[in-house]
Amino acid sequence: MDVYLDETKLITNDFQEKSEAGTRKISFSFQVSSEEYHHITTLLYNETFTVRVPSKQLHFQAKISQYSTSITNLYIENQIGLFHLELREQEE
Repeated sequence: MDVYLDETKLITNDFQEKSEAGTRKISFSFQVSSEEYHHITTLLYNETFTVRVPSKQLHFQAKISQYSTSITNLYIENQIGLFHLELREQEE
C-alpha cells in the first residue's frame, strides 16, 4: 500500500489503521535501501508530516509515536533495512 509522508512515497507492508479516542493512528513497515537512507532519515527527523493514503482515502497531519529499524548503518552500499513507523493524528 502506498503511503505518502509529505511528498515522499513509501511502499508499505503490514499497514494497520486504528482509532483511539477519536484520533487516527496508522502503522506500517517499509524497506529502505542504502541509496534512499539519507533522504528517508532526514525526512523522519521532521517527526510531523502530512500523511496521505490514497487507497484508504486518508489525509491528515500526523506525528511519529513509534519508530524502529532493523539496521542502523545503511551507508554501506547495497544494504536494505526494514523500517517500522507508527503515526498518530495531530490537530492541524
